[in-house]
Amino acid sequence: MRVLLTRTEAASRALAERLRERGHVAVLAPLLGIAEEPEAEELLSRALEGAQAVLFTSAAGTRAFAALNPRRDLPALCVGEATAEAARAAGFVAVESARGNVESLARLVIARLQPGKGPLVHASAKQVAGDLGASLAPWGFTLRRPVLYEARPAAALAPATLEAIRGGGVDAALFFSPRASLTFVRLARAAGVAAECGRLAAVALSAAVAAPLGALQWRAVVTAQEPTEASLLQALDRLALERRAASSADTGGSERP
Repeated sequence: MRVLLTRTEAASRALAERLRERGHVAVLAPLLGIAEEPEAEELLSRALEGAQAVLFTSAAGTRAFAALNPRRDLPALCVGEATAEAARAAGFVAVESARGNVESLARLVIARLQPGKGPLVHASAKQVAGDLGASLAPWGFTLRRPVLYEARPAAALAPATLEAIRGGGVDAALFFSPRASLTFVRLARAAGVAAECGRLAAVALSAAVAAPLGALQWRAVVTAQEPTEASLLQALDRLALERRAASSADTGGSERP
């Protein structure tokens, strides 16, 4: 399938290779850009003093940390496997994935770490999903959250993205955050391509990510069974199988290339 990737450019490029390995063609359409926050380097350096571990809730946060600070000696606990892969690529040796969402990460922290061994550092964006600190506070953990970057929504859909949507150049679009979903809906309406989305399937990481997409008429809206990239890609693969089966039926059992 030809798939629209709405994550940040860096995350989309990494995901594009995984899609290629599964037989899909990626069309990059980043809806959020990354801008470093002022004094992020100093804030992170101070937050790391005496810390026992680093928590990452996105690959973007991992990359922001890696660009700002050389420390890789602390354990890195990550929300999901894609974020864990980014941490390993950045040079962290002790990396573990919660394979889920913020609540899953909180449970992993409680199982693996001890409050008395020092604060935790959550390298994050200005806007975050969930309240990791509130989940950990009852267990005695201290969470420091230096804001390293801001994910800024795109002002408009790129010309190549509009061309792909209008010309039937994509079959599906992947969404990983409610903010990306909201941004796409707003920009698609502004560009006059809302109706064309009826030819696309939207694949969402979770019910919260899928909710804003209901403002548009899609061919289908599919939600991953678990809030992980692996589960989302499995949902995409199932869509591709269904599409091939339908195509084969339409052509009398002989699928066109």
